[in-house]
Amino acid sequence: MIEFENLNIPKCKKFNGYKPCISFKNCLEDGCQLDNDENKIGTKILIISLDALGTVLMNTALLHSIKRKFPVSTIYWITQPSAEKILFNNNLIDFLFTWTDENRMILRQIKFDYVFNTDKSNYACAFANEVNGNVKRGFLLNEDGKIIPASQHAIYSYNLGLDDNLKFKINQRTGLEIISEALELDYQRDEYIFNFTEDEIKFIENYKREINYDNSIKYVGFNTGCSNLFPNKKMTIEQHVFLINEISKFDKTIILLLGGKEDTERNNKIYSLLSDETKKKVINTPTELGIRKGACFMSIPDIVITGDSFGMHLAISLKKFVIAWFGLSCWSEIELFNRGIKLYQKDLECSPCWKKVCPNNLECISGIDLNKIINEVKNFSK
Repeated sequence: MIEFENLNIPKCKKFNGYKPCISFKNCLEDGCQLDNDENKIGTKILIISLDALGTVLMNTALLHSIKRKFPVSTIYWITQPSAEKILFNNNLIDFLFTWTDENRMILRQIKFDYVFNTDKSNYACAFANEVNGNVKRGFLLNEDGKIIPASQHAIYSYNLGLDDNLKFKINQRTGLEIISEALELDYQRDEYIFNFTEDEIKFIENYKREINYDNSIKYVGFNTGCSNLFPNKKMTIEQHVFLINEISKFDKTIILLLGGKEDTERNNKIYSLLSDETKKKVINTPTELGIRKGACFMSIPDIVITGDSFGMHLAISLKKFVIAWFGLSCWSEIELFNRGIKLYQKDLECSPCWKKVCPNNLECISGIDLNKIINEVKNFSK
């Protein structure tokens, strides 16, 4: 029996003070049973990345540079419940917390070496303020409740949010490069991290058998929707129908309609408007099975055609060839890792704008070069 005055709590990730790490092994009496660099706590780091599913997924790329800088470390990540599943099965995250009162209470009690807040929102910055951290990077709140950069290195990102000319016209740096600078991390164009579980890999293989998947065929995915927060990112249904009808004419080409639950009605409408001949080469994948299953369907195509959306970021994370169109959002901030093209109208003065209501009849969408998309698919399929 351990006496109170002899408590020597192991600096081990697995020890929780509630039950043994290994059955019938008492770490306090017998010493740590998992004493290696992989399980040492080392540098304690909290990542606050809460909002926008695509941004949360993009920020997983930061984990590579964090581990280069702090090879022996414990990484905690807090995010919104809607984004939690994006981070499942990520071997570089030690402890994943969702944005709840209970979890925030727990995190406030831990003394972190570094707090990295990637979000410019009042609640993320307020939480970064109150968490116990020796060094804080990214964004905080000042005494007036205003968002401020946590250090000089976050000034460029901070200015990007305040200066439309810088954001919409001048900036050519990707979001990953910018947030890496704000957190004082080494930027090396690291890839996103999205790992399937063994069960998900089996699900993908079963679905491939169900659709008679053939390695000699090129599969083209259409991610047709986006978040309801910015519905004007979407291509029109008519544009999708035209593209799918044309691309379906290519030999050995199968098309998959992809999306989330908010895209169910839209995808069904697109499918209903296709020619009977085209429908023979189109698979309308399920859209109401959640993020992880949606990623399973996204893993099947070789090419993904998409707007700037979570689906685009998911395709990037799965290392697909991405044909992405942009209208109201900033194409320069997206990193495709040399696997794809970005379509946008360089001479359209009003784009990008990030407006929810368009005064110009969505010229940025109506002017998308559909023939360019068709030719890119054709060239890829050769």
